[in-house]
Parts: sequence; structure tokens; C-alpha cells
Amino acid sequence: MSHLESKTALKNADYPDSSPERTKSITYDKNGDTFIAKEDGEVIAWDEKAERALVWKFDLRILPMLAAMYLFNSLDKSNLGNAKTAGLEKSLGFPKNGNDYNIILSVFFVPYVLTAPVLGILGKMYGPARVLPCMMFAFGSFTILVVAVHNFGGLMTLRWFLGMSFYRRGELARRLAIFYAASSIASAFGGLLAFGVFQIKTGRLEDWRYLFLIEGCSTVFVSAFAFWYLPKSAAEANFLTADEKRLAFYRMQVDSSSEVQEKFVFRDAIKILKHPTSWMILAIEMCLGVPLQSVSLFLPQIVSRLGYSTVKTNLYTVAPNISGAVMLLVLAFASDYSRWRFPFIALGFFFTFCGFIIYVSIDVKAQLHVAYFACFMMTWGTSAPSVLLDVWYNNNIAHEGRRVLLTSICVPVANLMGVVSSNIFRNKDAPKYIPALATTAAFGGLGIVLTLILGAWMMVDNKRRDAKLGRKLDVRDIPTERLRDGPAVEEFRWFY
Repeated sequence: MSHLESKTALKNADYPDSSPERTKSITYDKNGDTFIAKEDGEVIAWDEKAERALVWKFDLRILPMLAAMYLFNSLDKSNLGNAKTAGLEKSLGFPKNGNDYNIILSVFFVPYVLTAPVLGILGKMYGPARVLPCMMFAFGSFTILVVAVHNFGGLMTLRWFLGMSFYRRGELARRLAIFYAASSIASAFGGLLAFGVFQIKTGRLEDWRYLFLIEGCSTVFVSAFAFWYLPKSAAEANFLTADEKRLAFYRMQVDSSSEVQEKFVFRDAIKILKHPTSWMILAIEMCLGVPLQSVSLFLPQIVSRLGYSTVKTNLYTVAPNISGAVMLLVLAFASDYSRWRFPFIALGFFFTFCGFIIYVSIDVKAQLHVAYFACFMMTWGTSAPSVLLDVWYNNNIAHEGRRVLLTSICVPVANLMGVVSSNIFRNKDAPKYIPALATTAAFGGLGIVLTLILGAWMMVDNKRRDAKLGRKLDVRDIPTERLRDGPAVEEFRWFY
């Protein structure tokens, strides 16, 4: 059986039943580089080579599809900023110094926050392989309909429905970073696409309408392909052998969840909110949300202050966004290599904080190159804290239901801060946007402080737990099935 060896005759090679009755009877040991699972008298052993081969299969078959889905999601969310530079406000009759554009941006986040927890739970119940493509199809369809909008009311209505679609994220830093880097790449591609689209001069449609038409149609096409392509679970992944399906189940039981595919019970899941660390994470998410949304929504307006034409402004957003994707991967790989999370989250916050402080404190026209470099720094620290923060709290929650609940709150909370970002970049403050830049920097600075406080507390608490137990425990050597109740368990150690 290759690197996955059964030490007793197996009745069948099917994926193990994931009901609580079976998963609770599984115990694990580790002998060097080999994991040993014992279930109902059956002993299964596998080594790191088998795991690497399995993960590589997932990387090749699943990760690119998820990244593409997230890319189009991000593309459809950020295209309004590109459209603004091409005269969207004038076409729809928005008052020059009014707040109509800010309201349009804000209205997206209201249904997002209201529906995201419900959709997150639906994803747990019916599988993300079905829920996510359906959400993506809806998102793309409403993006296409923007082409037919001719006034404020029509666009606001479509933005409301757009806000009902969202995309869930993964758990491991390197792979989640590749997945989430799609957001930065989408912003870069959006700028490049806008550069090309805004040179279409057919006279039939305004430039910015072509942008929504092309991006919306692409999203709908990819959603249909994803619905067909993505497996519902490892048990139904036709690219895995029977042995690999078993390995996928057992390694999740050891490394990620106390019970794999555990049934969601709200009364049990909500206990995660009793932990003070959950509220600290939510506070950091709020600090993260403002810089993240400010850069995502307003980078074209920030760059336009450098004095470039509409076409060049969108082109000049490409390089900062690409560099942001690269920095995200660097920080995530460094985090996985060092097994540290909070220092790299704080570093990401620091980059964005410095970028906004530099930009707000210099004469942009006189120091053009410094100002443009500051735009790069803004993008360096917007995605990385989000990715690593998700990984950080997921690493510390072995209970699947509680992870789902906290994620279904954290992600909308971060996005809810888009309401703040949407309303601090006011037309009357253009082109300098001093209040908006200063506010964004302040949230980034607070994020640094809160992240360092939480990380330091986890280190101190681990030492306290080791002293109480009388020996030092490494978080990597504690099987997750023993950590279902989190910090209440004596063996629990924080992954910081």
C-alpha cells in the first residue's frame, strides 16, 4: 500500500465513516516521522512522504481553482474604484461634492455582514464545493447587471445583492497565502484590464460599463466550471486513491480537527465566544478591516493624486498590487517556516502603517517617487495580516463547529469596516484625503499594539501551563483530538 501501510487486513478501503461514534474511538501516536492511528483494533501507519504526496495532489487540483474563484470575487468587488476614474459618477449623475459614491460602496457591506454567518453555516452543512460556486454565480450575474444601470438607485440595489456573496478561506499559511494572493493579483489585473478596456471606443457603451460586462461574464463562466470541478469532500475526490482518501481523513484528525466533518451544533459552537482571546481576535480584525478595504477600494484614487491620466492611473496600480502579493507570500512562508504567527501579523500592520504615514506627511508632487513607494508599502501589509490572523486563530481551535462560527463572525467584521473606509474617503477631501489616510494609519497602528499584546499573553500563558504541569509541551506534539475543549484542557498550548 505504498507509504500508507495497514498492519491488519482491512474489510474495505473506503473513506472512514465520519460520525462522532467512530471518530471518538480513534487514537494516535507518533513514532519519529511516522503517525500511527488505531481504530477498532485496526492500526494504520503513514509517514511524511505519503503526506507530502497527498498534499501535492490537493495543491495541484484544488488550490488553483479556489485561487481563481477568489481572484474573480476580488475583481468584481474592486472594479468600482477603476470605474470611478473613468467617469462613473458623472454618467450616473452623482453630485460632484456629494456622498453618493461612498454610499454605493458602503451598501455592499451591510448584506455581506448580515448573510455571511448564515452562508458560512450552509457551507458547513452542504459543503463549500456547492455553496461557493452558487454564490459566485450570483455575484457574477449582478456584476453583469451593473451594465444596465443608469442611476444611483439601480447601482445601490445591485451592490446590495452583490454583498450577499462571499468566499470562505483555508487554514494553512502557505496555501492560504497563495489563495489570498489572488486578491492582490486581482487588483493588479483589474488595473491592467481597466487600462485596456478604457481604450475601447465603440460609442455603444461607456468605457466603465465594458469593465463590468467582461468581469461579470468571466465570473459566471468560472462559477459553472467550479461547480462541476470541485469535489464535495475527500471521500468523493476522484483524483485520490482509496488509500489516499483514508490518509486525508486521518491526517485531518491528527493535525486540524478534534472530529473530522463534525456535525454543526450552534449551542456547542457558540462557546468559542466565552474565550477572551476570541474578542481580542475580533478587535484585531476590526483594525485590519480599515486598511484592507481602504487599499482595495481606493488605491486608484490614492495613485491618481500623483497626477497621472485616467488610463495611466489604473496602470500604475498594477505594480503595488503585485508587490503586495509577493510580500504576502514571503511573510506567510516565513511564518510557516518559523512556526510563529503574531510577529508577522504585526509586521504586516507595520508596513501599511508606515505607507500611510509617509504618504500623508510628504508633498506628493514634490516627492513623487517617495509617494509612489508609499503606495507599495500600503499593499505590503493589507493582505498578510488577514491571512495569518485567520491561520492564527484556526491553529488554536480544534473544534470544527467553533472554527466555523468564529470565522463566520471574524470575516464579516473585517469587511464591515469597509463601511468606515467607504465613508472616510470623501470627495470634499480630494485629492489629498488627509483625514482618510490618517484614520487608516491609526487603525493600522492600533492593530500592531493589539497583536503584540495577544501574542505576548499567549507566550506567558504557555509558560504558566508548563510550570503547572512540571514539563514543557510542544504544541506540535499534542494530537488535536485531545484539544476539543481548548484552553480548558490541561495539555492545551497556544500556537502563537
